[in-house]
Order: sequence, then C-alpha cells, then structure tokens
Amino acid sequence: MSQKQGNRYEIDMCSGPLLPKILQFSIPLMCSGMLQLLFNAADIIVVGRFAGDNSLAAVGSNTSLISLLTNLFIGLSIGANILAARFYGAGEKEGLRQTVHTSVLLSLVSGLFLAGMGILGSRTLLIWMQSPPEVLDLAVLYLRIYFLGMPATMLYNFGAALLRAAGDTRRPLYILLAAGVMNVVLNLLFVIICQLDVAGVAIATVISQTISALLVLRCMVRDQGVVHLDLRQLHIWSARLKQILQVGLPAGFQGILFALSNVVIQSSVNSFGNTIAAGSAAAANIESFVYVAMNAFYQANISFTSQNVGAGNYNRIRPILVRSQSCVILVGLILGGLATVSSPLLLQLYSASPAVIAAGQNRLLIVCLPYFLCGMMDVMVGSLRGIGYSVMPMLVSLVGACCFRLVWIGTIFQVPEFHTVQTVYWSYPVSWILTFLAHLLCFLWAMGRLHRRLEEEALPENSKPLCTE
Repeated sequence: MSQKQGNRYEIDMCSGPLLPKILQFSIPLMCSGMLQLLFNAADIIVVGRFAGDNSLAAVGSNTSLISLLTNLFIGLSIGANILAARFYGAGEKEGLRQTVHTSVLLSLVSGLFLAGMGILGSRTLLIWMQSPPEVLDLAVLYLRIYFLGMPATMLYNFGAALLRAAGDTRRPLYILLAAGVMNVVLNLLFVIICQLDVAGVAIATVISQTISALLVLRCMVRDQGVVHLDLRQLHIWSARLKQILQVGLPAGFQGILFALSNVVIQSSVNSFGNTIAAGSAAAANIESFVYVAMNAFYQANISFTSQNVGAGNYNRIRPILVRSQSCVILVGLILGGLATVSSPLLLQLYSASPAVIAAGQNRLLIVCLPYFLCGMMDVMVGSLRGIGYSVMPMLVSLVGACCFRLVWIGTIFQVPEFHTVQTVYWSYPVSWILTFLAHLLCFLWAMGRLHRRLEEEALPENSKPLCTE
C-alpha cells in the first residue's frame, strides 16, 4: 500500500522526490490552518471593532486557556495520525481500520469531557489567570458557549488527522473553507445586527465547528479508500487505544506544558491592564497565522517520517527533516517579517485605539520577527515523534521551554528594572533557541542509536524494525 495511492487525494510519501510532495502536502494544510484561524480572527476582529476593547480583551484572553484545556486531546489526534500513517506505510489494512474507528469514538468522548470541564470550571480558571475584573463576566460567557462545541471540534481534529495520515490535506481545506465563510457571516449577523456581543461570536464559532465536524464525518463515511468510516463499527480497540496513548499522551502533555507556560505569561501580560492585554491578544492572533503556516511543515514531517518508518525506508528520514527545516525557515522569515513590517495596518483590523495598536506592535517586534525559531523547534519534534520517540521531546520541552519560561517570569521579570511587558515577551525567542538545540542533539543521538543497532545485526537498513522508546 505504501507505494500506491488509494484515491486521488492521497500522496505516495515513500518513494520519489521529497520536496514537491512535501509542498503538495503542506500548502493545502497551511491554507487549512489559516482558514481555521478565521474562526478566532473573525471573533476578535468583529468584537473589537463593533463591541469595544473590553470585549476584545475578553475574547482574546481566553486563547491561552482554551489551548491549555484542549492540547492534551489534540495530542491524542497526533497519536492517531502517526499510528494510522505507520499502518498505511506498512500496508496493514486491519490495523488501519481499527485505528480509524477507535480514533473517531475517542474524539467524541474527549469532546464531551472537555465540554463539561469548560462549562463548569471556566470562571475559576479565568480568575486563576488574573483576567481583568472588568472583562471577567464577558470572558466566562464566551468560554462557556465556546466549549459547548468541543465534541465537534475534537471530531474534526481527529478526522482531519486521519485524512492527513494518507496524505490527504485537500479535503480538510475544502471543509474549512465552507465553515470559515459561515463563521464570518454569522459573526457579522450576531454581533452587528443581533447585538449579542461576545455571546454572538461564541455561538457563531460553535455553529461553524459543528459544520466542519459533520462535513469531515460525511467525507470519511463516503470515502472508499483507506480511511473509510463505518459508523456501525465504532469501537475502542484496546490495542489501538494503547498505541495512540503511547504517542499521543506525551504529545498532549507537551502541548499542555507549553500552554501552561503561556497561561503564566498571559497572566503576567494581564497584570499590565486591559489595554496591554487587548494589544497582546491582537498581536498573538496575527502571530498565529505565521505559526500555522510553519506548523504545516511540522505536520508534513510527522506524516512523511511515520509512513517511511512503517515502510522501512529509514534512509529517507534525514532528507525529510532537511527539506522540512528549509521550508519552515523560509516561510517563517518571510511571513514573520511581513507581519512585523505591516503591523500598523494589520492591528487596525482589531482595534482603532492607538494605545492598543502600539501595544500590539511592541509584541510583534519581539515575538513575531524571530518566529522561524519556533518553527525549527517544532520540526525537530516532528522527526523525533515520527521515528518513535514521544516522551523524549516532551521532557526536553518541559525543561527547555516551559520550565525556562516559568523561571524567567519568577526571576528576571521580578527584578524592578526588568518588570516590563517586553521582558515577558523575550522569554519566547530565548526558549525557542534553547529547546531547538536540545531537540537537535536528541535527534542525532536517536539516529545514531538506530544505525548502530542496524550495523550490529548486519541487516539492510530498509528491513529492520525501528527502535523506539
């Protein structure tokens, strides 16, 4: 199966030139990520322009908390992607079928759990985050409505991850195009005409998420290829669940650790008042477009590496990494630079307040301009996960990024002359450099371990199962 395509949407990742196929995979995924960001961007732009800065801060200040609560389960979708890609590369149809059905049911259970957690715990969590008192009630309202859509959000993320495992990044793009347009239209309707403020943008987001989930479900049910879904066969296979958890839980915990450090940073930013919080929220939303563009190459690296591991093509692992890194550096430099140079115009989309725009420019200069470093760090993680190491990058990220940022906030930021929002922002690029270097050393060690094992057993490199954690 690894050498042929089941349908016109799939990509043969295990043979032929890499760069054209990485681009073929990544460009639709890049567009999909940007369309998905329209959910939040439309929320922030519409509410900032038509409901005021307090409403903007209420919606924007939820970003880090939403990431904190959802990243564990997004990590599980990464586990589903890696496992499905390996079965696809190895040609194991039954293992792939079980992975698909286990993953879909797991997504629904995860979504229901998150919905309950978000609805019941939103006020307490926002208070812990030091959300400004003047925006607390609005932020709680937005968060509770937003989390009603979690089952749909998880279903879409798991479904799209399974499609990507076979190289299909185009159909998720078409789905998000439809849902993204609907989200923008509903935002304008609910906020401008119905005057629902933050509740309106939250309702629009939930409806759009539900549309995307139903469309991806329909896509998988009607698919006659490797990711066909039969709703009557939905079942949790314990062996597949264990394999998904082995890869997905460390990935999810890593996401939680990053989100936790971001929550601490967001709390520090919030302490400077709602104007700084609003400017930071707007800038962070602009940065997220750069991030998803780079993240497409992280996703490509995982899928390409996982499929080639399943097929036993270990000699393609390094070329995949080199080409993915080259792409992510180029995209990060171009988009990060454009976002920084264009920041006065871009920030005006979010707020007409000069103070909010100035606060946003301050963040973009420090965080967005060197954003390519974050992309390099993520691509290294993709290679490690693709070849079978998931705990290692989690631990490295814990020390290199998360703990470092927490220590930074607890030490340098507490020094009176450095107690500025700029000091908070500088924790990002410094931690990216340190963590990238640590991941690079881990990758070199892992590849050395693989080659030594192959040499010791005197087997061809394309016939020995890959050692993992």
